[in-house]
Amino acid sequence: MKLSWPAAIAALAVATTVEAIGPISSVGNKLFTPDGKQFFVKGIAYQLSPDDPLIDTEQCKRDVELMKELGPNTIRVYHVDADKNHDGCMKAFNDAGITALIDLDTFDTYIEPAKPAWTKRMHDRYAEVMDAFIKYDNVLGFFVGNEIISTEAHSQAAPFIKAAVRDMKAHRDAKNYREVPIGYSAADIAELCPMLQDYLTCGGNSSENVDFFALNSYEWCDPSTYETSGYENLQKQAKDFPVPIFFSETGCNVPGPRLFDDQLAIFGPKMRNDWSGAIVYEWIQEENRYGLIQYENPTKEEDVVNGVVRSGTPKPVQPDFDNLKEKWEQVGQPTGVVKDSYDAKHVSVRPCPEATQGGWLVKGNVKLPAVGETFTGTYESVPSATVAPTTAGGDEGTGTAANPASETQNPAAPTKVVFRGMVAGLVGVMLFFTVWF
Repeated sequence: MKLSWPAAIAALAVATTVEAIGPISSVGNKLFTPDGKQFFVKGIAYQLSPDDPLIDTEQCKRDVELMKELGPNTIRVYHVDADKNHDGCMKAFNDAGITALIDLDTFDTYIEPAKPAWTKRMHDRYAEVMDAFIKYDNVLGFFVGNEIISTEAHSQAAPFIKAAVRDMKAHRDAKNYREVPIGYSAADIAELCPMLQDYLTCGGNSSENVDFFALNSYEWCDPSTYETSGYENLQKQAKDFPVPIFFSETGCNVPGPRLFDDQLAIFGPKMRNDWSGAIVYEWIQEENRYGLIQYENPTKEEDVVNGVVRSGTPKPVQPDFDNLKEKWEQVGQPTGVVKDSYDAKHVSVRPCPEATQGGWLVKGNVKLPAVGETFTGTYESVPSATVAPTTAGGDEGTGTAANPASETQNPAAPTKVVFRGMVAGLVGVMLFFTVWF
């Protein structure tokens, strides 16, 4: 069929409405695109296989086509294999204008909260993931951990999280990589999260502080409101936060169906000046019933794991898929400040938190562990204390954890999902949550 000039121009306009975004930068508490526009995360948690969802190019392309209908601009990937090739998938997402947040830890290198350590092996594995993904312009940032701290005793792991940030920044800079943001994804624990977010940004040393802070929160369960959900309190704690803050998981499915009214609040006038968006949990339908799609016609037999199809033709799970699509259409492309007119001095510098009764255990700005150290039961509180990132130790560490808990698994291990490193299903994680209202 021959197109008229007006029709041809209209078709071209549709074809070019989605394009690569390019490297995102972090300035003050905002994210910016290369052309200086503020960037807001509208994301989906994306982990189709236990090891790496970014090595099956054809599956990525099938998912991208449906994502174009839904409207995300970001995916979060919890586990990748640094030794595999990711060019095809990363290009497919880049061509669709979708950035990626990548977790650096692997199944056997996460920081264990009961006996925290930062070994040379962990350091090197994190660095390998960074080396494998830094070449992709649509990598928005890296996480050094996910929900490591979920109980009072676990707060002893905080200096090890900060040590990982310090050393991954040092690796990034030593390799002359672009300044890709490095941050952390926290569990929404009322007695711990406010102290953790302040601790990871305190001390005045940008070389060891996170470039962004993210929160896995399931407080807003429809039907709810900004005031009754607890978001009003989260907003108070995020006011003028010194680095970008956003939700790295959200989307409560109790009682269901999900309405995603929280998206209107996050991207609305009450929150968007301090929050940089949200990632909805999750793309694939699993036992926890959080999925936005389910697969039909699996491409190979081994892609059916524990009864869950992990490849094939993505089909929307309704009405959740359309509900989220509708809310994101209402949100549109949020507008914020322009980089050239943004004054980063307006953010608030937080003091390092002191230990609290029945809560946070780290006393102020403690000396950070070097590579090769494990927790020995005490922290030295020294102003602006740090250990040079070049200090290296043995892989097994130099001490023993004091009073280690019986818990040995990653606290972020899901109770209803087969992949370690993702958030627990809501029924499990809600046991930890204190709703703030």
